[in-house]
Amino acid sequence: MIDHAHDLACVRDATERLLTAVAGLDNASLAEPSRLPGWTRGHVLAHLARNADALVNVLEGRPMYASAEVRDDDIERDAPRPLDAQLADLRGSAARFLATGDAPADWTRTVELRNGVTDSASRVPFRRWIEVELHHVDLGVGYELEDLPAEFVEREVDFLTQRFAGHQEVPSTGLAAGDGRIWTTGGGAEGGPVAVEGTAADLLGWLAGRRDGSGLTVKGALPKLPPL
Repeated sequence: MIDHAHDLACVRDATERLLTAVAGLDNASLAEPSRLPGWTRGHVLAHLARNADALVNVLEGRPMYASAEVRDDDIERDAPRPLDAQLADLRGSAARFLATGDAPADWTRTVELRNGVTDSASRVPFRRWIEVELHHVDLGVGYELEDLPAEFVEREVDFLTQRFAGHQEVPSTGLAAGDGRIWTTGGGAEGGPVAVEGTAADLLGWLAGRRDGSGLTVKGALPKLPPL
């Protein structure tokens, strides 16, 4: 069962780690490339702030973003800001999200995210946790997939394997971590079964599009996963 209160606490912790790391940067480093193609570190931070506000919209029954164009324009507008402005925005938007999450609500209701995707309101805090953790890694400031909390790694691998289950572009694929944990995904495309083995961090990196899979042991051809 999803525990939204627990996930909100995890978001708080992840946000504090992020803010501490960002506070150690400077204006010049914010303009340097992140690990996401075409985005500086400033773009990543702007996205994180605007995502927090977008998820407040979701929880309060409004459209997540006014449009895809507005989302992109807001990120481009906010990306060049100096460090103090980025930090203030990250703190303020995170506080707004957490305050909304702490308010009494029906967490069993269905909410709508981007592109018509729906989910239980109770999963929104976990979705925010994903944003904070993975984009912290994307900043390229010393926080790696291996540094992610073990609970987060396992749950995100669970989440992504479920997302790709039955996908028409992904053959039947079994994943195994070195500690004995196993997952299955795909199954909608011809070929397979494919067996993929590696550390939980490397499995997550491949599933989340953060690593190319070169650190994995594969029996068969490593599937090309669709973009998230």
